[in-house]
Amino acid sequence: MDVPRSSSDKPEKRSQAALLGLAFDAADGQKRITRGPNFLLAGGSQETHGFMQETAIKINERLSREGRQLADVSVSELRDIVADIQR
Repeated sequence: MDVPRSSSDKPEKRSQAALLGLAFDAADGQKRITRGPNFLLAGGSQETHGFMQETAIKINERLSREGRQLADVSVSELRDIVADIQR
């Protein structure tokens, strides 16, 4: 006999988040793509792409130290983390 499932019987969905970095200043014809656990970076000059890589890695390191995931951070808090990293 099938018993109707209530909404509380459903497995809880965990929020997911990812960073997407796009840059369009590459004049050398190179196609740069970097993937990480929660980010994808595409394009840019070597300098710009390196800056995006460094920023994404530092965000992940900081969240890891705090025992949090990107999905746990609000947009305004992420802005604050990025501003703090760039100081």
